Amino acid sequence: MDKKLDLKKEYQELYRPFGKDPVIVGVSPFRYLMIDGVGAEPESEAFQNAIQSLFSVSYKAKFISKKELGTDYVVMPLEGLWWADDMNDFVAGRKEHWRWTLMIMQPDFISREIIARAVEASEGKAPPDSLGLLRLDDLEEGLSAQIMHIGPYSEEHGNIMRMHELINSEGGRFDGKVQKHHEIYLSDFRKTAPEKLKTVLRQPFVR
Repeated sequence: MDKKLDLKKEYQELYRPFGKDPVIVGVSPFRYLMIDGVGAEPESEAFQNAIQSLFSVSYKAKFISKKELGTDYVVMPLEGLWWADDMNDFVAGRKEHWRWTLMIMQPDFISREIIARAVEASEGKAPPDSLGLLRLDDLEEGLSAQIMHIGPYSEEHGNIMRMHELINSEGGRFDGKVQKHHEIYLSDFRKTAPEKLKTVLRQPFVR
């Protein structure tokens, strides 16, 4: 049996960071299937529809790859970029003004043509409004601080501040609209107890 490509293992330092302290990493450009939205309420219809469409199309693309390219791979976890037009809204936790991009990394051999076919194959099985908002795009983050957070999303603030302190100590700076807060959801929040949730927190920056 052919071995499945697993990008989480290939980029283990980015998807399975060790240790309890934030570290500096270099993040290569990666290609993602993306969708944008507003409001940090995971239970909202728009948020749930976005997740459903992302996974539906990602799995359809995987099946096309396995059948036509002879390459099977593990679908990557859900990720999110978070920011606000007024960063005071972000810092103060006014979540109704937060903006997000939900996304799933795609192998570099998954083309726009494959994604278009995967979207077509998902019609009738995923929310049509969110399907029409999906896009395939590249993200280049470069230098970043990151840490593994274990526990509820509501308790991320302490680790986020620790990343910011590390960035400051490295002489770094960031603009929240450009170097967006990045989260990688290694656990399914619908099935995992809050205290056991594993989330990679990442903050890109420049020197």
